[in-house]
Amino acid sequence: MPAYVIVDAEVLDMERAGAYRTLAEPSVRRYGGRYLIEGAVPEAAEGSWPASRIVAVVEFPDMARLKEWYTSPEYTKAKAVRESAIDMRLLFVEGQPA
Repeated sequence: MPAYVIVDAEVLDMERAGAYRTLAEPSVRRYGGRYLIEGAVPEAAEGSWPASRIVAVVEFPDMARLKEWYTSPEYTKAKAVRESAIDMRLLFVEGQPA
């Protein structure tokens, strides 16, 4: 069953955020992930959403593979760069049958 990373982020430093993406994107692909939504500003249908925050959704084959990616040496390097570049919240969710 597919699993998803839902990202809520605010870019604090564009240059370092670019360095993070350079490291993160290949690590996602290496572990079977693919970006479904990348860096979009959502339209709030109800409530509010700060214009400075973006969202991304990444799909992995399953939760085990997602967690393998998240704890991988490749993504650990990306996380170290991200600390000073992006205020980020990650949510992991397993797909549910319709």
